[in-house]
Amino acid sequence: MTGPITAGVDGTDESLAALAWAAREAVRRDVALRVVHAWRFQSAAAAEVADRDTQEQWVRANVQQAAEEITERHPGLQVTTDILEGDAVETLAAAAAEAEMLVLGSRGHGPVVGFLLGSVGQQVIAEGTRPVVLVRAGTEPSSEVAGREIVVGQHGAPEDSASVLRFAFETAAARGATVRAVRAWTLPPLFSYSPGSLKLLDEAGGLEPFEKKALTAALAPWRERFPDVPVVEHVEIGSAGQVLLSVAGRAQLMVVGRRAHRTAVGARIGSVAHGVLHHADCPVAVVPHE
Repeated sequence: MTGPITAGVDGTDESLAALAWAAREAVRRDVALRVVHAWRFQSAAAAEVADRDTQEQWVRANVQQAAEEITERHPGLQVTTDILEGDAVETLAAAAAEAEMLVLGSRGHGPVVGFLLGSVGQQVIAEGTRPVVLVRAGTEPSSEVAGREIVVGQHGAPEDSASVLRFAFETAAARGATVRAVRAWTLPPLFSYSPGSLKLLDEAGGLEPFEKKALTAALAPWRERFPDVPVVEHVEIGSAGQVLLSVAGRAQLMVVGRRAHRTAVGARIGSVAHGVLHHADCPVAVVPHE
């Protein structure tokens, strides 16, 4: 059963842009929209701080108003709201687990690179088991025009990026957009060569032809499943983050993967996703995979 698209809102311009994006995507995919606010009572000794009931009323009123505005824009869309009390990261991660995707707001470019997402957004992405989409304030429907592509990063063997490619093709099919599948490659160090790898490279005709064949093989099942989705295969030498950002201007959405396993220091976003999230102007979807 297909879950809803869930948008996390907190009243900021970024979260309202994320809510608007999530609503448009829910309409395209013909699924419900769930609006979630993670709330915790803010107690303080200061007299100007409202009591618990008043704070909760404010939160509920603001979330309801945001949902009503979405319903006015999309009359046929099923919209539900939930005020969930608890830690923001844990609450949003739990909401994401029940959703087709979780959509959150992200601050625009600022002077302190590295703090654009905010700690909550970064932790939710790192802990989540479902795709998380980050949307900047000011993202307008006009950015989703024909000609803008769904750009997706592909790496490794076909099974390594299956979930990432599936998300990209499903999104492109819902939007009538082209998928630009990007595979970046670099020259391996000499000590990494082995008789087996040298044989594969020789059969492929060299490094770049080998990478092109690998991308074609990874895309084959998704081309068959989505025959109406145009596909551009993009193979380029360079780091994955740099190559993806070089084509970000073409994108209405950038889709990247994140390995869904914990390391000794905990869950991580990954360097490619981290770089794209901080520097791409378009919305970015981070899809966990094994």
